[in-house]
Amino acid sequence: MTPDMINGVFELFGGVFLFNNCRILYHHKSVKGISMISVAFFMSWGYWNLYYYPHLGQWWSFAGGTAIVAAYILWIAMAIHYRRKETNGRTHT
Repeated sequence: MTPDMINGVFELFGGVFLFNNCRILYHHKSVKGISMISVAFFMSWGYWNLYYYPHLGQWWSFAGGTAIVAAYILWIAMAIHYRRKETNGRTHT
């Protein structure tokens, strides 16, 4: 395996684990104990990788990186949804 393939597999598994976070968030329907600064940092790194990997010709890493970015987009959308739902629920009760 080339270093690009190995990195791509790590990126892909990172995406799988992040999608698992989405599954857990869906189950709990609550966002607690998460630093949005960390989420923003790693999300921006993911977007950077979508530019950087093709620039280097590392297509395996790019493919895995798309899984990470897709999972972060889903997780952030879900987190915003559930936080708004929690906030609206508190103001009406």
